[in-house]
Amino acid sequence: MAAVLAVGGLGASVWYDAHAHLRDGREQSTLTAARHHLAVLRHGVAVTSYANAVTTSRRNGLEASIGATLGQLAGVDASLNSANAGASLEGLGINTLHTCLGGVQAALNQVSANNNAAAAQDISAVSGPCAELDGGARDGLVYPFDFPDPDVITVGSTFYAYATNSVAGNIQIIASSDLTHWSAVGNALPSLPGWATPNNTWAPSVARVNGSYLMYYAVDVAATGTQCISVATAGGPQGPFVDTSAGPLECQQSLGGSIDPSTFIDANGNSYLVWKSGGPGTSRIWSEQLNTAGTGFAAGATPTQLLVPDQAWEAGTVEAPDLVLANGRYFLFFSGNDWNGANYAVGVATCTGPLGPCADAAPGPILSSGSGIAGPGGASVFTDTSGASWIAFHSWIPGAVGFPNSRDLYVRALNLSGAVPSVAASAPG
Repeated sequence: MAAVLAVGGLGASVWYDAHAHLRDGREQSTLTAARHHLAVLRHGVAVTSYANAVTTSRRNGLEASIGATLGQLAGVDASLNSANAGASLEGLGINTLHTCLGGVQAALNQVSANNNAAAAQDISAVSGPCAELDGGARDGLVYPFDFPDPDVITVGSTFYAYATNSVAGNIQIIASSDLTHWSAVGNALPSLPGWATPNNTWAPSVARVNGSYLMYYAVDVAATGTQCISVATAGGPQGPFVDTSAGPLECQQSLGGSIDPSTFIDANGNSYLVWKSGGPGTSRIWSEQLNTAGTGFAAGATPTQLLVPDQAWEAGTVEAPDLVLANGRYFLFFSGNDWNGANYAVGVATCTGPLGPCADAAPGPILSSGSGIAGPGGASVFTDTSGASWIAFHSWIPGAVGFPNSRDLYVRALNLSGAVPSVAASAPG
């Protein structure tokens, strides 16, 4: 249900964008306010999987609300089609609007039939047209639906992206052959171990270790409510990943819990887990070597602190780490500030090795709010088959910042040749 709300909000935004071009400037403030109101429908799903958490009565109410919104959109769309036959909206045809809204309606129908997998497929099928209408190509938006804390890997000629739980299940997974057009694969983690709390899974990281694919993810422990890290395995990148553990891999309960896992594999094939502990004012980023299987820590290994929040822009928080080796240098990408606001941003530190020490590479973030994005974070760095570097991240849409709005998926080119990495201003393609 939540993902469809997100798409409904996008459709509403599309209508307001289109309608604004047909009204005079005196009504702009009214349209802006209305657009913001409808953007709230882009309901964040990072805290729940609606398939189990939404009651029938609530779901019916939400469906009725979306149905009314779609009915309004259909009426306006019809009038636009009649008045603007053969015309385009800033170069985008009316047919693009039809396609996007058609996918919204199809997904809503699937939710009504309790077919979440089909709803995810219908949503992803129109991600391209909906992203076009939301200015994706200009700003790097490639998947205009809620996709927080992304992790992207390259397997052959296919890119796989994983994210915090949503319509498809505990861990979202989508795939692309060109970084621009993405489609849903399904639920990467269909079942949780018995000790874990349902509907509280987020920030996955996937790596291939000794022939197996391992997914590290954050999850709540049912008995204590502590945020911890666990690991699941699969034979391929598309899953399904299976977690048979009797307990979490890492918790650091005395430090406020452990979340945001990320994997790093060095030139010798040694793998490391990098993660965040604590909350605002107490957060730290850590690293520890894993065993050869990747499902536990190496004998004698202990957590090593890599980074603490020591810059003003971080506002006491460093999290969502991603360690990268490029041209003989170790770059630690991380997010800082409040995840729920426009001040959230991506910074980078340089390290002497996977166990540090690390120091900030610049006095400010390398990616922050700007044209088309607000509060970017959760960065994932990866390379394509040609060796080019990319950075995937989530971001709010300006004007719709903070829960319950969506954090959509963006991909931009990344330059790692300088002393401080730089992010391009637009998407691939």
